[in-house]
Amino acid sequence: CPICFDLVELPVAAHSKMNVCCMKRVCNGCFLAAHQRGLLDRCPFCRTAIPTGDAAELAMIQKRVSKGDADAISFLGRKYFDGKLGLTKDVPRAIELWAEAAELGSLDAHFQLGAMYYTGNSVAKDKPRCIRHLQQAAVRGHVESRYILGVVEYKNGNYQLAVQHWMISAKLGDDDSLNNVKR
Repeated sequence: CPICFDLVELPVAAHSKMNVCCMKRVCNGCFLAAHQRGLLDRCPFCRTAIPTGDAAELAMIQKRVSKGDADAISFLGRKYFDGKLGLTKDVPRAIELWAEAAELGSLDAHFQLGAMYYTGNSVAKDKPRCIRHLQQAAVRGHVESRYILGVVEYKNGNYQLAVQHWMISAKLGDDDSLNNVKR
């Protein structure tokens, strides 16, 4: 969390919230503390008014995207992929945005691209691209990428390497990795 500097537990989305004004993921504890102090309609990090509708939220994201914010570009890619915030579902546009965000260093964009190339969801399966994107994210601490790399190595018969990947992600709090190591 950028406010209290505590690690956010996994799953991250259940224990924190992404603020579209500053593209910072703030833990639920800091949100609670902000509400107790009277910041009901403001971001606890940047103190910007929280948008009230999809159009206002999309405008804030677009503003961050126009400034080249990698996290905002990746976030917008996810909204295009899911068809949320009033956007029509556009998978090629999502992939384009994730590729741009990955070039700018977004871990989430690398993970999304790696997962798409692994599953072949809306793109052709491409294992080398999948592994490259997942490795980029895993090396910089993305837990889910590390878990999927373990799955890939396990399916390839590299059991020791798979266990190493799972041990690293288990130490970072991933329950699925811990369960795979126990087996």
